[in-house]
Amino acid sequence: MHIGFIGLGNMGGPMAHNLLKAGHQLYGFDLSATALATLSAAGGQEATSPAAIAKADVDLIITMLPAAAHVREVYLGDDGLLAHARSGVLLIDSSTIDPMTARQVAAAAANNGNPMIDAPVSGGTQGAAAGTLTFMVGGSEADFLQAQPILAVMGKNIVHCGGSGNGQVAKVANNMLLGISMIGVAEAMSLGVALGMDAKVLAGVINSSSGRCWSSEVYNPYPGVVENSPASRGYRGGFGTDLMLKDLGLASEAAKQVRQPVILGALAQQLYQAFSIQGQGALDFSAIIKLYRQEE
Repeated sequence: MHIGFIGLGNMGGPMAHNLLKAGHQLYGFDLSATALATLSAAGGQEATSPAAIAKADVDLIITMLPAAAHVREVYLGDDGLLAHARSGVLLIDSSTIDPMTARQVAAAAANNGNPMIDAPVSGGTQGAAAGTLTFMVGGSEADFLQAQPILAVMGKNIVHCGGSGNGQVAKVANNMLLGISMIGVAEAMSLGVALGMDAKVLAGVINSSSGRCWSSEVYNPYPGVVENSPASRGYRGGFGTDLMLKDLGLASEAAKQVRQPVILGALAQQLYQAFSIQGQGALDFSAIIKLYRQEE
């Protein structure tokens, strides 16, 4: 299959490489010359712009972009995808953006004769490289089924969440909970250690008791508890604090639009904002424990 791919960064690059490994022909675009060179070395073809990809003989186009503003520009701009894509080309946006923007862009695509799904991912850079991402998909059943074989090359779990925008709904709800739970685990671990308990023993108790969660078991924020976790390598790599802050902001904005209270989500957003202002935005989001931990 001939596939266009726009956005070849930390997530998009490995996803594109998995498509190449599966034997697909790939036309890629990114603002980074390094990302384009990496794609070319792997067997992909460099494109000069999103419009160039839309004009190419592609069967579908995937985007993985930083924010809603970039999605609107790439799809809706005067020289964007919808200005040039031929009718019938399937569009897959794997960016993490607000549900309302996803629905607006999908509606514009439908008016242009292009089926479109929103398919944000979970699993991080390791999942992107391993092809084990979870895709949360919003769109019609028919469009989901059309996209599923391609998504299966890049991910292990592909979940149809309902109509257009619902993939983004699932993503912002999940990541809001993740941000909240990480803060809870950070507080609990810091309290236990401050009261004299060994961090590994405490984590073992939590993970065999009712406090168990992904943030405590797989991604524990206390250094040395989980081998190879960001906490055990200086909070480098993983899912950055500023990315978590972005997702909490998306959840907060979406909640305002439907007048839904997200009290703990808003508090989590403020804590990550304060942490980012301290200059810690590039650290993994589990580094939030630094706000609580009594350093030796």
